[in-house]
Amino acid sequence: MKQVKYTTLLFILAFMSSTGAFAKDSYRHSVRIPDSVQVGGTQLKPGKYDVKWQGTGPEIQVSFVHDGKIVATVPGTLKTNDPNVTEDDIVTDTTSAHAKTLKEIDFSHNKESLVFQQSGM
Repeated sequence: MKQVKYTTLLFILAFMSSTGAFAKDSYRHSVRIPDSVQVGGTQLKPGKYDVKWQGTGPEIQVSFVHDGKIVATVPGTLKTNDPNVTEDDIVTDTTSAHAKTLKEIDFSHNKESLVFQQSGM
């Protein structure tokens, strides 16, 4: 009986440490998008979003989560930026049809930025 308890405990500890290893490669930042923007094929409304991705790049899949729901998942590029950036910065581009597209998100006090491909331009 003791051996079963120890085997079970060992299995649980091994499982927990393996899930912790996967969590290290998962990243998340909160960002406020002030205006409606197009990213991929989705129009994001103004508001607060959790931006999530896995891996260290450079090519990654980025999910935008609003009110606990994934509203868009798009390809992106993870790049290193200037660590002296003091606030979050949302970089947009305006298309010939006067629509704003999300081009880049710079995260304050971090060395990373997310860059998005422009489509339909």
